[in-house]
Amino acid sequence: MCMEVSKVELIKKNIHMDRIKCKSTSQVTLEEDINIPDSKPDVTTLIYEKGHVQIEEVKPTEDHVSIRGRLLFSVLYQSREDGQKLVCVEGKIPFEEQLYMEGVRGTDSVTVKAVTEDLTVGMINSRKLSVQALFTLKAWVEELYDEEAPVDLYFEETGAPLEYRKSKLDLAQIAIQKNDIFRIREEIPLPQNYPNIFQIIWDSVTLEEVECKPLAENISVQGDVHIFILYEGEGEEAPIRTFETVLPFSGTIECHGSKENMIADIGYEIGHCELEVRPDFDGEERMLGLELVLDLAMKLYEEETVEMISDVYGVTKEVECIDNAVEFKQLLMRIAGKSKVTDRMKVKDADARVLQLLHSEGSVQVDNQEITAEGILVEGTVSVQVMYITGDDASPYNCLKGVIPFSYTLEVPNINPSDSFRLRSDVGQLQVVMIDSEEMDVKAVLDFQAAVFRNVPRTLISDIKVSELDMDKVNELPGMVVYVVRPEDNLWNIGKRYYVPVEKIKEVNELSSDEIKAGDKLLIVKGS
Repeated sequence: MCMEVSKVELIKKNIHMDRIKCKSTSQVTLEEDINIPDSKPDVTTLIYEKGHVQIEEVKPTEDHVSIRGRLLFSVLYQSREDGQKLVCVEGKIPFEEQLYMEGVRGTDSVTVKAVTEDLTVGMINSRKLSVQALFTLKAWVEELYDEEAPVDLYFEETGAPLEYRKSKLDLAQIAIQKNDIFRIREEIPLPQNYPNIFQIIWDSVTLEEVECKPLAENISVQGDVHIFILYEGEGEEAPIRTFETVLPFSGTIECHGSKENMIADIGYEIGHCELEVRPDFDGEERMLGLELVLDLAMKLYEEETVEMISDVYGVTKEVECIDNAVEFKQLLMRIAGKSKVTDRMKVKDADARVLQLLHSEGSVQVDNQEITAEGILVEGTVSVQVMYITGDDASPYNCLKGVIPFSYTLEVPNINPSDSFRLRSDVGQLQVVMIDSEEMDVKAVLDFQAAVFRNVPRTLISDIKVSELDMDKVNELPGMVVYVVRPEDNLWNIGKRYYVPVEKIKEVNELSSDEIKAGDKLLIVKGS
């Protein structure tokens, strides 16, 4: 397009982007001996354990981040004191770590996640336990920023023609970034043939099949809560019973600016969970009250095609474009995949043979994730823990642990090593079945979700300077020339080289389009 100007200004559009400013990873080992409280009986046999890391304080300073938190753990054990008893003991181990993170500043908002890789509880004696934990701290700083893309020109018309062109680019702009919570409140009645609850000895609350979708001005959240309790029933015999159920949930949270066609990259985790016994309408302890809070880290992207001024040149004026090298983000693919893993777990202790399975849990530990020619390779293990009843009256409860390796590729066509992705891995389904009293068959379905982005380098015009032509340079150019097109040529760079508008070249050579090919001969007339 050709315009006659004396003054030209770029009209710019803000492109909202996000990026990782800096990040750091560190492995932490905790080891501590824990005394059994005086109010609890002696330990005879350890059965089950669970734990997670709670981050309490994050303090960034120059190139460093101080992280304070604690490991919260629970241990289920069996005691022969005053008959057979199942007892739960809970504890916490505080920690403070300092991570080196180049580029972080005291004013930055640092996100920290802890991934528990191993938790081992051992028995030192009947009144003391050893707790060992290995977890990884991942810290990063995300920042929002704008790139100013030139999308048009403002000019004052005179007699100085100006030639410019535009190019299209597909972008994924960050539209919404925020943290929010989703609350789940439910009451679950016990089946009628179950005894009333005297006390809950052990509980487990996990999430399955969670899905978050953007809607108009809202975010839809749905999934399943898997609840398991081991409890002591009311009555003289105080029977030990288990209850397990899956509770579907769905709802929405308000999110101003959200649209259905946006690309959602939403992380979630249980921020708070409370499971308590409540009386039913008859006043009997037969209701489970669940209060669960999901912490959501939400990012919504909006795809947009932007036409940007990519080059400018003058015909009777010298035009200098001030360039700036930037990177834009494109969504390459939003992908989900499932992988099945199977294995068998065997009881090694002949005295702890399986009579009945009570409960099983699984978790994914990703050891490696990398981009390959086929897509995203994910390698790791599935840790499985199974609680069961044995045939030994002296030790009627036991636990079997196993680790199943896996390797899976999320297929992403045309992925490049320089592309970035955000991966989530979960155990979608876990099924453990007895083969016989010594062996179990384990089947798990692993869910993987990833958003893959491509960073597209572009040279943006940040400013334009218009000056008088260098007449010596112009006079060196021929007044008329037959130009033989080279493989790398197009009408734009030919016109720019000879200070001739593209439309004039097409008019003189009777071209109906901008298409030319190597070997074509064009008549170039200066000043045409």
